[in-house]
Amino acid sequence: MGSRQPPPSLGDATGRPAPVSATASSWWERSRLDPWGILLPGLRTGQSTALRWLVLQLIYLCVQITAEESEDELPSREEQVDTWRGTQDAAEGNSNRALTEEAEGDGQRNGEEAVQPDQTPMLSNKPRKKKKKRKTRKTSAGETLEDNDLEDIDSLLEKIEDTSGLWQQTQSGIITDSRPLLYVEHRNLNPENELKRYFGARTVLGDQRPRQRQRQHVRSTWLTVPKNTWPRYGKTGITMQLMDTRRGVQYFTFEHHREYQQVQFKFLDAVESMDPNNIVLLLQMNPYHVDSLLQLSDVCRMQEDQEMARDLIERALYSMESAFHPVFSLTSGTCRLDYRRPENRAFFLALFKHLMFLEKRGCPRTALEFCKLILSLDPENDPLCVLLMIDFLSLRAREYTFLIRMFQEWESHRNLSQLPNFAFSVPLAYFFLSQQEERSELELSQAREKAARLIQLALVMFPSVLMPLLDHCSVQPDARVANHSFFRLNAQIRQPPALNQLTCLYVGRTHALWKDPAVMAWLETNVHEVLCMVDAQDPLVEESEHKRKMRYQSAPRNIYRHIILSEMKEATAALPLEVTSQPVMGFDPLPPLDSIVSYTRPERTTHPSNESTLSLFFRSLLPNFNLQEDLRRDGDEEAGAGQDLNQGVNRLMAAMRDMLANIQFQEPPRDDNPEGDGDWD
Repeated sequence: MGSRQPPPSLGDATGRPAPVSATASSWWERSRLDPWGILLPGLRTGQSTALRWLVLQLIYLCVQITAEESEDELPSREEQVDTWRGTQDAAEGNSNRALTEEAEGDGQRNGEEAVQPDQTPMLSNKPRKKKKKRKTRKTSAGETLEDNDLEDIDSLLEKIEDTSGLWQQTQSGIITDSRPLLYVEHRNLNPENELKRYFGARTVLGDQRPRQRQRQHVRSTWLTVPKNTWPRYGKTGITMQLMDTRRGVQYFTFEHHREYQQVQFKFLDAVESMDPNNIVLLLQMNPYHVDSLLQLSDVCRMQEDQEMARDLIERALYSMESAFHPVFSLTSGTCRLDYRRPENRAFFLALFKHLMFLEKRGCPRTALEFCKLILSLDPENDPLCVLLMIDFLSLRAREYTFLIRMFQEWESHRNLSQLPNFAFSVPLAYFFLSQQEERSELELSQAREKAARLIQLALVMFPSVLMPLLDHCSVQPDARVANHSFFRLNAQIRQPPALNQLTCLYVGRTHALWKDPAVMAWLETNVHEVLCMVDAQDPLVEESEHKRKMRYQSAPRNIYRHIILSEMKEATAALPLEVTSQPVMGFDPLPPLDSIVSYTRPERTTHPSNESTLSLFFRSLLPNFNLQEDLRRDGDEEAGAGQDLNQGVNRLMAAMRDMLANIQFQEPPRDDNPEGDGDWD
């Protein structure tokens, strides 16, 4: 092609439109502005007029202005990935025409003059199509490059968020977040993001990217990712209503419509039948009934089908999230749900069970985010008592600063130091901070001092934790510790039952965090310091013993509920008889005594309680038989107890004859083998 002419002006010096000629309107300009000759056919045929040329010039100016405005817009995530990849290609010397045009366009925005018309923004989308083709290359090297670029950009975005001014330096040298304590981040609710940080995007995603393009359109949610294997979601009969707003806090509640209430009644009948198949049949008709999903998940988990149990919990969360109120927010920490309402309990329980699956799956950071979400729904009452496990998840996720901040902010009004899990986990968090070499020497020394002081207070307040903890860690204490009366078996026997439950729960859950040799050496040093305090008859020792006797007499109901849901063998064995003797349902364990019931189950027709054992036996064989009804009917017609008895016996014998007459014996199959037995005895 020859040299490209710039677009002609709108008119000459006299103001009249300039004539159209072959030199003024080259083939390149015609194909670029109107490649198919649709807008102005006259340019193709050479029969253009002044009006058509003016319209063409106006279209050219409008498109050019639009292109310049689009360059000033913020790039999307895909464009960031393309720019990042393009930078690497340019560094390796593999630049292409699309990258050259972008670089020259940037130079024009910075004041540099363009020499050729090629440097102006193109009107077509061909460069973007080329970029999309580059992203779908199926060579192994291309896929590896794409995954590495995504990981690099994710790490850069995280660094930008960490340095966005949301962190402050405290006087104690610990960095704290200026956001609310129970602030929930959406990106931390997805376990795939955590797994990608551990194993890489290519290992986690695998072949999911091409399949996602063929996936049917479903509603995007934050708590779970919908799966193609799930039934199609429709109206379930669950809605959420805003009840009240006080002091910036919004109170919501779930509501069940009449259709959902009827399904709930059928579910209760299925539970009473003690047959899981009835729940399966109910789910076939109502695939998003939440309580059925929770109950069947427990059945699958008992049958060692963990994958199906987790899938059912995720489906329950999807059903509940699809019914959220438009104002309800998962991240603000100012939305509340009342656990006393039965409609709200399913959401609490689904979140807790999902949290347990995430922790077992190896995603402690995601589990911690769900734990914060549960606590933010009712921080005052904490119906599932997630405070007993939030310290464990913080230590496993290495969120030491969050645990320390929570202890500092809530200790004054919640007395977290009176819980064994916080009394031991907070000094352990300080110890882990003191092992981080990137901190200054002053910060490390302050963390070591606080860790030593707090662990000594914890050992004085809860001496019964030490020996079970060492036993779970397979560590044999020295002679001084083993023979001292302060830490021996007497300390466990003399403690109240409620404290024994908390101790067993903490040791059974977090003993793996104490197996580090450095942690054991640090613990041994402080144990000997505590023994010196006991031998010196420090007043703190006697004061702590008095507190143990006065407190922990009986545990509240939410602690029992947490122990049942956690299924820790050590803690479950320590539950009192009044808890273990009553039936516990997986869809509503230990409901609150002050429940707020919005609708009640209709009364079912029950059989008379004065029926005899023989009458119940015949009723199981013949459901239509009712001896008591016959006696009452005959007693109204005829007087005399003897006649009533005779009538009843006669009817009973008639029912037995009918039953025996209807019994048919099937002819057994005969063996064709002539050498076998010919007759049945």
